[in-house]
Amino acid sequence: MATITTPRLTLSPFEPSDWPFFRALREAPEIMRYMAAIAPETETRRQFAARLTTPHTFVIRAHDDATPLGDIGLQISSRYREEADIGYTVIPAAQGRGIASEALRAVCEYAFIQVGVKAVNAYVLGENGGSVRVLEKAGFVRTQVLEQAYEINGVRYDDWVYRLESGAA
Repeated sequence: MATITTPRLTLSPFEPSDWPFFRALREAPEIMRYMAAIAPETETRRQFAARLTTPHTFVIRAHDDATPLGDIGLQISSRYREEADIGYTVIPAAQGRGIASEALRAVCEYAFIQVGVKAVNAYVLGENGGSVRVLEKAGFVRTQVLEQAYEINGVRYDDWVYRLESGAA
């Protein structure tokens, strides 16, 4: 599996030792409020096990520090092999420092050049202003608003669809 480096970051495949980080991230209400309901530990373990074998999923770290700052990953469409969905999460202490933007740009470049993807899609809750800014700063364009399409803990939210095409970044 690939490792991606940027001026400040190393994006490396998940290792079994990343479990405490992954669990803490998926149990943090301030993070999960924009993603999903906090799942039982058995489901979180299942998701983590999948990360260990799924290509194009990475833990984000600074070059000079082994502490995980977040995660990011691509999921290649099974129907349209030249398209992928992307998702990312950054711990609160690393937010607002350009970490998500740098990782997002790097993984999109990797998708276009190494994987052969022609378009990357992202879904974000309209209320997640930080993530909206990250996507737009990276050149993603909002293509659709799915009104009240996503539910977390019994509350329905608008889901915004963004897209970046190869050569547009």
